[in-house]
Amino acid sequence: MSKVLCFGELLLRFSPYLDGEWISQAQMPVFIGGAELNTATALARWNMPVAYCTALPDHYLTKEIIEALGKKNIDTDRIQLSGNRIGTYYLPQGADLKAAGVIYDRAYSSFWDLQLGMIDWDQILKDVAWFHFSAICPALNANVAAVCKEALQAAAQRNITISVDLNYRAKLWQYGKTPLEVMPELVQYCNVIMGNVWAAEKMLGVPVNKNLEDTKDAYLEQALQTSKGIINIFPACTQVANTFRFDREEGLHYYATLYKDDGFYYSNKQQANAIVDKVGSGDTFMAGLIYGIKKGWSPQQVIDFSAAAAFNKLFIKGDATTSSVEEIQKKMAIHG
Repeated sequence: MSKVLCFGELLLRFSPYLDGEWISQAQMPVFIGGAELNTATALARWNMPVAYCTALPDHYLTKEIIEALGKKNIDTDRIQLSGNRIGTYYLPQGADLKAAGVIYDRAYSSFWDLQLGMIDWDQILKDVAWFHFSAICPALNANVAAVCKEALQAAAQRNITISVDLNYRAKLWQYGKTPLEVMPELVQYCNVIMGNVWAAEKMLGVPVNKNLEDTKDAYLEQALQTSKGIINIFPACTQVANTFRFDREEGLHYYATLYKDDGFYYSNKQQANAIVDKVGSGDTFMAGLIYGIKKGWSPQQVIDFSAAAAFNKLFIKGDATTSSVEEIQKKMAIHG
């Protein structure tokens, strides 16, 4: 059976309680994640055949991680055993990955050390129908960016559907290249592009209205123009999704859009006064896109489910969703 392959760096997320609590308690929660793994975990939870490719050192921690992923029905046979360390980062409880509080410790990890020719893409892409990666990968260094291009070319040659999440992490782009110098060369191979209007401007050069009003209608119109701009620049792309998540005084607001075949679709706005964990919400949204598109759902069904799945993740502790398709759809029915 054809699979979705998610390619990216597995990360250990250390999530300390601040104000010295992690020191006084001599403990710090650790979560296994990474953008692409979070997407793979959601797809596996939803019973969609999925494989995961990353690079990890050959030691007992890796073996325990691989065993844990296997128990979640993720195909781990494509994980490359090389290098000397697992990438990590530190993020305080409840914080956002875009926040200043994130501390990355990823240099010289096994994934960071990947080079051209190290991965046998003929074997890795065997029985794969969909290839997914995120902009976090090429943000690490020039060699990993080149490996991403190598993978995308191999996937495109095999007519594999390719998706990208335009995750922008300013702290990662530190090797002398801007996202705009790297990402367009990779995105040219992508068929499904997900992100937000500001990431598209930063990474792909698609402008955002400088006088953009702070209203839902204005943001929807900008999403429409951004989507059209992306498809105009990148002919291989057939679908563009944009998410909007705002922290307001009255709580968090969330909605999303999808552009396909000159049709523009958007979800209802969802609101919450308090959430549990912001990490992995966008990755769950990406999983929703992949799931709905592969299931042959209508664009409106796809965007409604993706947005509901992403919003639902905000109330789940950890890096990946634990909700089933049925649980998400039930909440959709309750909340409209």
